[in-house]
Amino acid sequence: MGKDIKMTKTFIIFNLIVLLFHGSAAFAKDDLSTVLEGIKGKYGNLPGLSIAYTREVITRSMSMLGNQVKGDLATGQMFFRPPYSLRLEQKTPNIETLIANEETLWWYIPDKKRAHKYPSQEFGKELRLLSDIFRGLSQVTKNFQIMMSDQTEQGKYQIELIPDPPWQEIDRIVLTVTHAYDIRVVNIHNQLGTITRFTLEGLTVKDNFEKGFFEFILPEGVELVEEKG
Repeated sequence: MGKDIKMTKTFIIFNLIVLLFHGSAAFAKDDLSTVLEGIKGKYGNLPGLSIAYTREVITRSMSMLGNQVKGDLATGQMFFRPPYSLRLEQKTPNIETLIANEETLWWYIPDKKRAHKYPSQEFGKELRLLSDIFRGLSQVTKNFQIMMSDQTEQGKYQIELIPDPPWQEIDRIVLTVTHAYDIRVVNIHNQLGTITRFTLEGLTVKDNFEKGFFEFILPEGVELVEEKG
Protein backbone atom coordinates (compact mmCIF):
# COMPACT_ATOMS: atom_id res chain seq x y z
CA MET A 1 0.00 0.00 0.00
CA GLY A 2 1.78 3.21 1.02
CA LYS A 3 4.25 4.49 3.53
CA ASP A 4 2.30 7.49 4.79
CA ILE A 5 -1.02 9.27 4.69
CA LYS A 6 -0.42 10.66 1.19
CA MET A 7 -0.05 7.17 -0.26
CA THR A 8 -3.12 6.05 1.65
CA LYS A 9 -5.11 8.88 0.10
CA THR A 10 -3.84 7.92 -3.33
CA PHE A 11 -4.90 4.35 -2.63
CA ILE A 12 -8.44 5.57 -2.01
CA ILE A 13 -8.53 7.84 -5.01
CA PHE A 14 -7.56 4.98 -7.31
CA ASN A 15 -11.07 3.64 -6.97
CA LEU A 16 -12.43 6.44 -9.08
CA ILE A 17 -13.63 4.64 -12.14
CA VAL A 18 -14.51 6.68 -15.22
CA LEU A 19 -14.99 7.03 -18.91
CA LEU A 20 -14.33 8.63 -22.20
CA PHE A 21 -15.35 8.85 -25.80
CA HIS A 22 -13.34 9.63 -28.94
CA GLY A 23 -14.23 12.73 -30.95
CA SER A 24 -13.03 16.02 -32.33
CA ALA A 25 -13.16 19.26 -30.36
CA ALA A 26 -16.35 20.30 -32.14
CA PHE A 27 -18.17 17.24 -30.78
CA ALA A 28 -16.37 16.85 -27.46
CA LYS A 29 -19.32 18.04 -25.37
CA ASP A 30 -21.78 15.61 -26.96
CA ASP A 31 -19.31 12.74 -26.74
CA LEU A 32 -18.66 13.44 -23.07
CA SER A 33 -22.37 13.43 -22.31
CA THR A 34 -22.74 10.11 -24.12
CA VAL A 35 -19.94 8.52 -22.15
CA LEU A 36 -21.15 9.89 -18.82
CA GLU A 37 -24.53 8.35 -19.51
CA GLY A 38 -22.86 5.07 -20.46
CA ILE A 39 -20.89 4.98 -17.21
CA LYS A 40 -23.94 5.91 -15.19
CA GLY A 41 -25.93 3.14 -16.84
CA LYS A 42 -23.24 0.56 -16.14
CA TYR A 43 -22.25 1.46 -12.58
CA GLY A 44 -24.95 3.76 -11.23
CA ASN A 45 -27.30 1.14 -9.80
CA LEU A 46 -24.89 -1.57 -8.65
CA PRO A 47 -25.60 -2.81 -5.08
CA GLY A 48 -21.88 -3.43 -4.58
CA LEU A 49 -18.82 -4.60 -6.46
CA SER A 50 -15.48 -6.37 -6.31
CA ILE A 51 -12.58 -5.73 -8.69
CA ALA A 52 -8.94 -6.83 -8.92
CA TYR A 53 -6.19 -4.24 -9.28
CA THR A 54 -2.49 -3.93 -10.02
CA ARG A 55 -0.83 -0.77 -8.72
CA GLU A 56 2.39 0.70 -10.11
CA VAL A 57 4.15 3.84 -8.89
CA ILE A 58 6.06 5.63 -11.67
CA THR A 59 8.33 8.55 -10.80
CA ARG A 60 9.10 11.35 -13.24
CA SER A 61 12.57 9.91 -13.95
CA MET A 62 11.02 6.51 -14.68
CA SER A 63 8.58 8.11 -17.11
CA MET A 64 11.49 9.61 -19.05
CA LEU A 65 12.96 6.12 -19.50
CA GLY A 66 9.72 4.77 -20.97
CA ASN A 67 9.17 1.03 -20.62
CA GLN A 68 12.81 0.34 -19.72
CA VAL A 69 12.10 0.64 -15.99
CA LYS A 70 9.17 -0.73 -14.00
CA GLY A 71 7.90 0.98 -10.86
CA ASP A 72 7.00 -0.65 -7.56
CA LEU A 73 4.15 -3.12 -8.09
CA ALA A 74 1.37 -4.23 -5.78
CA THR A 75 -1.73 -6.35 -6.41
CA GLY A 76 -4.97 -6.91 -4.57
CA GLN A 77 -8.76 -6.80 -4.52
CA MET A 78 -11.09 -3.88 -3.91
CA PHE A 79 -14.67 -4.05 -2.59
CA PHE A 80 -17.21 -1.21 -2.57
CA ARG A 81 -20.76 -0.83 -1.27
CA PRO A 82 -22.60 2.47 -1.71
CA PRO A 83 -22.57 5.01 -0.43
CA TYR A 84 -19.22 5.03 1.45
CA SER A 85 -18.15 1.49 2.40
CA LEU A 86 -14.73 0.53 1.05
CA ARG A 87 -12.38 -2.41 1.64
CA LEU A 88 -8.99 -2.87 -0.05
CA GLU A 89 -7.09 -6.12 0.38
CA GLN A 90 -3.49 -5.92 -0.83
CA LYS A 91 -2.02 -9.36 -1.55
CA THR A 92 1.48 -8.59 -2.87
CA PRO A 93 4.20 -7.65 -2.11
CA ASN A 94 2.86 -7.50 1.48
CA ILE A 95 -0.54 -8.33 2.93
CA GLU A 96 -2.31 -5.14 4.05
CA THR A 97 -5.95 -4.16 4.50
CA LEU A 98 -7.67 -0.79 4.28
CA ILE A 99 -11.27 -0.36 5.48
CA ALA A 100 -13.16 2.94 5.28
CA ASN A 101 -16.63 4.31 5.96
CA GLU A 102 -18.16 7.71 6.71
CA GLU A 103 -16.54 7.89 10.15
CA THR A 104 -13.18 6.10 10.15
CA LEU A 105 -10.44 4.73 7.93
CA TRP A 106 -8.35 1.77 9.13
CA TRP A 107 -5.02 0.69 7.63
CA TYR A 108 -3.95 -2.70 8.98
CA ILE A 109 -0.42 -4.09 8.44
CA PRO A 110 -0.30 -7.66 9.85
CA ASP A 111 3.46 -8.16 9.39
CA LYS A 112 4.14 -5.14 11.61
CA LYS A 113 1.30 -5.99 14.01
CA ARG A 114 0.09 -2.43 13.63
CA ALA A 115 -3.20 -0.74 12.71
CA HIS A 116 -3.51 2.96 11.86
CA LYS A 117 -6.81 4.70 12.57
CA TYR A 118 -7.60 7.92 10.67
CA PRO A 119 -10.53 10.31 11.26
CA SER A 120 -13.01 10.60 8.41
CA GLN A 121 -12.25 14.27 7.75
CA GLU A 122 -8.80 13.27 6.48
CA PHE A 123 -10.39 11.44 3.57
CA GLY A 124 -13.80 13.07 3.21
CA LYS A 125 -13.47 14.47 -0.30
CA GLU A 126 -11.72 11.33 -1.57
CA LEU A 127 -14.51 9.09 -0.29
CA ARG A 128 -17.18 11.40 -1.69
CA LEU A 129 -15.46 11.31 -5.08
CA LEU A 130 -15.15 7.54 -4.94
CA SER A 131 -18.80 7.19 -4.05
CA ASP A 132 -19.89 9.50 -6.87
CA ILE A 133 -17.80 7.66 -9.45
CA PHE A 134 -19.10 4.24 -8.48
CA ARG A 135 -22.64 5.60 -8.59
CA GLY A 136 -22.36 7.03 -12.09
CA LEU A 137 -20.50 10.37 -11.81
CA SER A 138 -23.69 12.32 -11.15
CA GLN A 139 -21.89 15.03 -9.13
CA VAL A 140 -18.33 14.92 -10.48
CA THR A 141 -18.75 17.99 -12.71
CA LYS A 142 -19.28 20.15 -9.60
CA ASN A 143 -15.73 19.59 -8.33
CA PHE A 144 -13.70 18.77 -11.45
CA GLN A 145 -12.91 20.14 -14.87
CA ILE A 146 -13.49 17.27 -17.31
CA MET A 147 -11.42 17.14 -20.50
CA MET A 148 -11.71 14.63 -23.31
CA SER A 149 -8.49 13.21 -24.78
CA ASP A 150 -7.67 11.30 -27.94
CA GLN A 151 -8.07 7.55 -28.03
CA THR A 152 -5.12 5.36 -27.04
CA GLU A 153 -3.23 3.28 -29.57
CA GLN A 154 -5.44 0.35 -28.52
CA GLY A 155 -8.58 2.34 -29.35
CA LYS A 156 -9.65 2.93 -25.76
CA TYR A 157 -11.10 6.23 -24.61
CA GLN A 158 -9.43 8.64 -22.20
CA ILE A 159 -10.57 11.51 -20.02
CA GLU A 160 -8.88 13.88 -17.56
CA LEU A 161 -10.35 14.99 -14.26
CA ILE A 162 -8.72 18.16 -12.92
CA PRO A 163 -9.69 19.13 -9.34
CA ASP A 164 -11.46 22.50 -9.20
CA PRO A 165 -10.63 24.01 -6.77
CA PRO A 166 -7.15 22.39 -6.81
CA TRP A 167 -6.15 19.60 -4.43
CA GLN A 168 -2.83 19.72 -2.63
CA GLU A 169 -2.00 16.06 -3.31
CA ILE A 170 -3.39 15.57 -6.82
CA ASP A 171 -2.67 17.41 -10.09
CA ARG A 172 -5.02 15.41 -12.30
CA ILE A 173 -6.56 11.98 -12.82
CA VAL A 174 -6.51 10.31 -16.24
CA LEU A 175 -8.84 7.40 -16.90
CA THR A 176 -8.83 4.83 -19.69
CA VAL A 177 -12.11 3.15 -20.61
CA THR A 178 -13.22 0.60 -23.19
CA HIS A 179 -16.06 1.12 -25.67
CA ALA A 180 -18.20 -0.99 -23.34
CA TYR A 181 -17.56 1.58 -20.55
CA ASP A 182 -15.30 -0.72 -18.53
CA ILE A 183 -12.66 1.27 -16.64
CA ARG A 184 -9.30 -0.36 -17.29
CA VAL A 185 -6.62 2.09 -16.11
CA VAL A 186 -6.58 4.95 -13.59
CA ASN A 187 -3.52 7.22 -13.63
CA ILE A 188 -3.24 9.56 -10.63
CA HIS A 189 -0.72 12.38 -11.23
CA ASN A 190 0.66 14.26 -8.23
CA GLN A 191 2.19 17.74 -8.23
CA LEU A 192 5.76 16.35 -8.47
CA GLY A 193 5.17 14.35 -11.63
CA THR A 194 4.82 10.92 -10.02
CA ILE A 195 2.08 8.71 -11.47
CA THR A 196 0.26 6.08 -9.45
CA ARG A 197 -1.26 3.69 -12.00
CA PHE A 198 -4.04 1.25 -11.20
CA THR A 199 -4.95 -1.38 -13.78
CA LEU A 200 -8.38 -2.88 -13.10
CA GLU A 201 -9.94 -6.15 -14.24
CA GLY A 202 -12.52 -8.75 -13.32
CA LEU A 203 -15.38 -6.62 -12.00
CA THR A 204 -17.98 -8.71 -10.15
CA VAL A 205 -21.34 -7.40 -8.99
CA LYS A 206 -21.92 -8.09 -5.29
CA ASP A 207 -25.51 -8.18 -4.06
CA ASN A 208 -24.57 -8.84 -0.45
CA PHE A 209 -21.56 -8.73 1.86
CA GLU A 210 -21.24 -10.74 5.04
CA LYS A 211 -22.00 -8.87 8.25
CA GLY A 212 -19.00 -6.90 9.51
CA PHE A 213 -17.15 -7.03 6.17
CA PHE A 214 -16.66 -3.26 6.18
CA GLU A 215 -15.80 -3.07 9.88
CA PHE A 216 -12.46 -3.51 11.64
CA ILE A 217 -11.90 -5.08 15.05
CA LEU A 218 -8.39 -4.66 16.42
CA PRO A 219 -6.80 -8.13 16.77
CA GLU A 220 -5.20 -9.07 20.06
CA GLY A 221 -1.54 -8.10 20.22
CA VAL A 222 -1.81 -5.48 17.44
CA GLU A 223 -0.60 -1.94 18.15
CA LEU A 224 -3.16 0.82 17.58
CA VAL A 225 -1.82 4.08 16.12
CA GLU A 226 -4.36 6.91 16.38
CA GLU A 227 -3.63 9.39 13.59
CA LYS A 228 -4.83 12.89 14.36
CA GLY A 229 -4.60 14.20 10.81
